[in-house]
Amino acid sequence: MARVHHEYGLPLAALSFLPLGVDEGSAVYRAVATDETPYFVKLRRGPFDEMSVRLPRFLSEQGIGHLIPPLETLGGHLWTNLDALKLMVSPFVEGRDGYQVPLSAPNWRSFGRTVRQIHGVELPPALAARLPQERYPSRWRQAARMFLESAEGGHEDPIARELAAFLRAEQQAVADLVQRAERLARALQARSPSFVLCHSDLHAGNILIGADGGFFIVDWDAPILAPKERDLMYAGGGLMGAWYAPQEEEALFYEGYGQTGIDTEALAYYRYERIVQDIAVFSEQILRLHGGREDRERSLQYLISNFLPGNTIDIARHSDGTLQI
Repeated sequence: MARVHHEYGLPLAALSFLPLGVDEGSAVYRAVATDETPYFVKLRRGPFDEMSVRLPRFLSEQGIGHLIPPLETLGGHLWTNLDALKLMVSPFVEGRDGYQVPLSAPNWRSFGRTVRQIHGVELPPALAARLPQERYPSRWRQAARMFLESAEGGHEDPIARELAAFLRAEQQAVADLVQRAERLARALQARSPSFVLCHSDLHAGNILIGADGGFFIVDWDAPILAPKERDLMYAGGGLMGAWYAPQEEEALFYEGYGQTGIDTEALAYYRYERIVQDIAVFSEQILRLHGGREDRERSLQYLISNFLPGNTIDIARHSDGTLQI
């Protein structure tokens, strides 16, 4: 609290932890100043990309709404240091994410318009140079293969045993997902589609819906220059909550986004790759006993949900016109 007062000139009366997100490297708090104004305070441990704060600030200054840009310190910076942590402050929005409450139909259209604005923004060369470019890396595909192999061994932890049994039962399906993602990655690398600015993680958990019904795109920790399908994969992709059918999500989103050509290879690749990443990340957490029992049980259910009929795997396969389903 003293650090926020010193760096931002905000004397705080209260600070409370908010259980938001699943990123183990970040913690978010609700701070209340002595004048009763609330703020978000975010602490980041480990790797920190300054684009996660510079970019939303820049986009907001370009007139793009539905963002929560960080505040400047008294010295004109967008973050400060707190021992080994990075500390950021932004205006507080009372709300819940898109898994807890649905985006309304008008908000779906506004969401599409906002994403179109983000994709169309012209970045200053100095800012663009700091952003990573899509390389279609094999990191998650290699990790998924490794966890398929480790599922053959014995596990003392009951949650790890349950996951290992599930991976053994779905070994062919997981291997097929990895192969499809890999084949499409090679195809995209060979022809280098055009890149735009992408948020890269536009699932329902990163859509904050305020008490007044408005929404905000949050968590700019992984922006990238990539094909627009990097973001477009989410509308109708099974990652926006169970409020609408995939076709309804797409229809509402593109009413706002507008007409655009869709690269079906890129769309299918990103949907496959996201599932493979989830399998790798959740397997890492569960099999290596990272986190508490409740977190690992939840991760197991998230992983299994991908395989349910009509969910993300079926949607990704339906998106893939290059292979027989």
